[in-house]
Amino acid sequence: MSDSQMEQSFAEMFEASEMEMKPDLRVGDRIKGRIIAVSEEMVYVDTGTKSDGVIEKQELLDKDGTFALREGDEVELFVVAVQGGQIRLAKALSGEGGLEQLRQAMEEGIPVEGKIKDTCKGGFRVRILDKTAFCPLSQVDRRPVDDPEALVGETMQFLITKVEERGRNIVVSRRALLDQELAATLAEFLEKASVGDLLQGTVSRLAPFGAFVELAPGLEGLVHVSELGWSRNVSPEDVVALGDQVTVKLLKVEDQGKGIRLELSMKQAMEDPWSRLADEIQVGGKLSGRVTNLAPFGAFMEIAPGIEGLVHVSEMSYLKRVHKPGDMVSVGDSVPVMVKSIDPQSRRIALSMRDAEGDPWEAVAERFKKGQVVQGTMEKREKFGMFVRLEPGVVGLLPLSRLERAEDETYAKAKPGDVLPVVVDVVDGDKRRISLALPGTEQNEDWRGHAAQESAPMGSLGEQLKKAMEKKEE
Repeated sequence: MSDSQMEQSFAEMFEASEMEMKPDLRVGDRIKGRIIAVSEEMVYVDTGTKSDGVIEKQELLDKDGTFALREGDEVELFVVAVQGGQIRLAKALSGEGGLEQLRQAMEEGIPVEGKIKDTCKGGFRVRILDKTAFCPLSQVDRRPVDDPEALVGETMQFLITKVEERGRNIVVSRRALLDQELAATLAEFLEKASVGDLLQGTVSRLAPFGAFVELAPGLEGLVHVSELGWSRNVSPEDVVALGDQVTVKLLKVEDQGKGIRLELSMKQAMEDPWSRLADEIQVGGKLSGRVTNLAPFGAFMEIAPGIEGLVHVSEMSYLKRVHKPGDMVSVGDSVPVMVKSIDPQSRRIALSMRDAEGDPWEAVAERFKKGQVVQGTMEKREKFGMFVRLEPGVVGLLPLSRLERAEDETYAKAKPGDVLPVVVDVVDGDKRRISLALPGTEQNEDWRGHAAQESAPMGSLGEQLKKAMEKKEE
């Protein structure tokens, strides 16, 4: 190929490349381009035209103040100036601008940079393009603003929604811009995520009914309090804190008309605690339980995250008869319990508070021997004798027949709480009975002997009546 042919070929290629270039850009145009170079202060962007664009690096810092972009990354920006073949780019229009630029920004949906100067009735005064605009309170954010004064002095991006009276009546909205950004983020999110997916997110807000998790910038989903974990009766603050990184399962994507609602679950992203039950909990084991709920028949207790058992009212104490679980425990209490039985199929665990404390009658025959003198506490009198507490949970009976033979009036006048010396007579650990006697008397009667003795007078009277009837018949 000759030199003239090569020159002609290069000229044709250059002309063809010129034809592929986009037409010249104007102020206000929105462009998508790739970063071609990054200097200490500036970032250069391929605009698709003959001229590259340039933007201050400071404008592209993320919310943490870090420049996270690299060469080849795509950015979406606006043309804010064209001077001497150089294209100045920005994320929003700023500085000074005339009425025409205001209307162009409104018609083409170009964000403008504004600084909130002060509050006023119904909203804020905002300085944009060297003019004063009004932003309604409801349009400054997607969520209600609790403290409007806290936003004074903040610089933000807005969309112009109204330009009237030759620029003397300008209305702007930040919420409209946030809605646009959220819609784009949601569309991109739904292209990649599906119901059932496990996702990573950051806890962004807490409410009494659950926790909001940010899945993408500005895109939140709700983890209802019932889906925070396997444990019951907990508040969001007990499970997560703001800024926590969590794994969630996408349960539902619901269009509510005003927007898309994402329902999430942390619980379903976790392992079922019952699947590892055998490794953590065994029959006979003693552990701590947290009371989660009270019922007339007992108390439900969480003994491991997501695993609950029941302490029946009959298993609450050896020391006294419990009529209501609330007399012993309250919701939130932590108490020692023993595992009595496990039914994995029905997910039921039987627990005992009294066995965790220990049965006071266990090995009672080893602690109390026949003839042993013990200082006991009088508990109450009955028609058949006096009950005397030997130690917590262990009570013996001093029969009436023996009390009547007492020479010391101390026993006859004793009141509940008085300490009295008694002698151990008969111990029956299986039936939880101890027969007592008075010091200085012979102890040779057991419980059945007492019963027989008490019934003997009735037996003699019966025999006398029988004989009297027989004699009358003769």
